[in-house]
Amino acid sequence: MYTVLAITCHPDDMEITCAGTLLKCKERGDRVVVCHLSSGSLGHVIIPPEELIPMRANEAKRSAEMGGFEVMWGGFHDLDIYDNNKEARDKVVEIIKTVKPDFIITHDPNDYMPDHTAVSRLVFDASFAATLPNYPSKAEGAAKLVPIYYIDTYAGVNFHPTEYVDISDFMEKKLEMLECHESQIVWMRDHDNIDFPAMVRTCSRYRGYQCGTEYAEAFRQCEVCLKLTTKRYLP
Repeated sequence: MYTVLAITCHPDDMEITCAGTLLKCKERGDRVVVCHLSSGSLGHVIIPPEELIPMRANEAKRSAEMGGFEVMWGGFHDLDIYDNNKEARDKVVEIIKTVKPDFIITHDPNDYMPDHTAVSRLVFDASFAATLPNYPSKAEGAAKLVPIYYIDTYAGVNFHPTEYVDISDFMEKKLEMLECHESQIVWMRDHDNIDFPAMVRTCSRYRGYQCGTEYAEAFRQCEVCLKLTTKRYLP
């Protein structure tokens, strides 16, 4: 039906925030493309970046295979993404032009981490630039000007949803995909006493309470002229 492009920063951000929705998109026949802009190179205290980068890439690939998603990479490392950087913007333009999505899912501009907020602003800027056929890009042609849906912030802090997706039938698969990211999950369990999948389940349950279902993922639509639509793209 649709092509959905989820552009997130780190390899596990998709599973935390919108994997259930993407699984539901896949079930209805959508093409689902997930792009990780950053390698997650600084996501561990002990494992050095040169070891962690391929490890996290393999974790992300295993997760995507479970969901039947296509995977793309931005080629940046943690804290190397800046929203006012032309190289970064042009890379996101290339990604959007290549995929030509019907709608985009990305980070909220008010999230807690600079990498997340930079990605959000880059996607907003690049989604417009990608519609211009004469804007220089490695990808040919032009993409459509499409709706953007912002994903929930970490633990839902300061996030006021405008859209909910019932993921009750996909909650367990979402957590299985999250568990693929062993470099993050095991470390937090053993050293920080944080059960990350349990936290994700709790947040999904909380969003479910808000909209009258068992589990849900929450989104906020980017409400600007020409990105609004009469259609519901989220499943």
